[in-house]
Amino acid sequence: MSALSDRLPTTAQRILEGIEKGLHTGVQIYVSLQGETIADTGIGEARPGVPMTAKTINLWLSAGKPLTAMAIARLWEQGQLSLDDRVTRFIPEFGTHGKEPITLLHILNHTAGFRNVDPGWPELSWEESILRICEAPLEDNWQIGKTAGYHVSSSWFILGEVLQRITETPYPQAMRELILEPLGMTNSWLGMPEEVYTQNKDNIAYVYQRDKGEMLLTDWHEAPRCVKPSPGGNARGPIRELGWFYECLLNSGMPLFEPQTVETMTTRHRIDEFDLTLQHKVDYGLGFIVNSNRYGARTVPYGFGEAASEPTFGHGGSQSSIAFADPERELVVAVVANGRPGEPKHQRRAKEINDAIYTDLGLG
Repeated sequence: MSALSDRLPTTAQRILEGIEKGLHTGVQIYVSLQGETIADTGIGEARPGVPMTAKTINLWLSAGKPLTAMAIARLWEQGQLSLDDRVTRFIPEFGTHGKEPITLLHILNHTAGFRNVDPGWPELSWEESILRICEAPLEDNWQIGKTAGYHVSSSWFILGEVLQRITETPYPQAMRELILEPLGMTNSWLGMPEEVYTQNKDNIAYVYQRDKGEMLLTDWHEAPRCVKPSPGGNARGPIRELGWFYECLLNSGMPLFEPQTVETMTTRHRIDEFDLTLQHKVDYGLGFIVNSNRYGARTVPYGFGEAASEPTFGHGGSQSSIAFADPERELVVAVVANGRPGEPKHQRRAKEINDAIYTDLGLG
């Protein structure tokens, strides 16, 4: 904690204030600037009486979505798919009830049109979830490729199934081979093998949900939600490993991706569109949110801070986490809190922490 206070004093203060307010019991933070690690630590408790450290395994929720997007990008680089391919090229049974025209690009920029399908995770098997999504209809009055609405879960199962069918490897293992292991993210998972869960369960942070002023323990640390994969929602690991992923992208993709691939995935594809889910205009790349401060820096959800440069890209996790790269500043930030205090409180917390980081680094 003292090291963080020395280098990022305002940031440390904001995190401690959040603990005092009951927004979280612990926070894990990783920050690097021009390739130098500025912060890599934990503050507070991961569980009662258990300190949050840099090695604690935290749940990233939707902040892990870009990992799956970049796994698709790797297969694109290898010539195994095109981003304009229809989903039905890989999953023929998906093309029911108006969904046949949907492409991988539509899924990646959240214009596909099956937002509200519940995959039934973790109660249903992977195969049952895919079947449920394939049988679901297109949303009423949805214009594929035009109507904008963030897909929380359903479309990411479809991307995971595309990865499975092309690689002929279960989704969690495909992600290990395509993204996590090449980047040294060996303590991060999108679906833990049961033996890994057993070995690491005491190092998995609790997740609390605020309800009527109390922080209540959820079941996100228990086996079903750790072992069974949800491509859009249950990535987890030490947050520094998600920071390493963004450092790779900031380094033009070296050593894993071609520079053109990174540029394609992280620049604006969906511009000036009102997002029906987020209830705000938000610009998207392919699997990434791109800085949308132009639509209201104080109101944009899951933003990167008022001082973030225009091409900043990243993704947030519901009421808990944020990770992004600011190319103009050569800055990487990855932060996760173990308390989900409701959207308004989280948005204020995230903005305060992000703004504090820029201020502490003299980038404000």
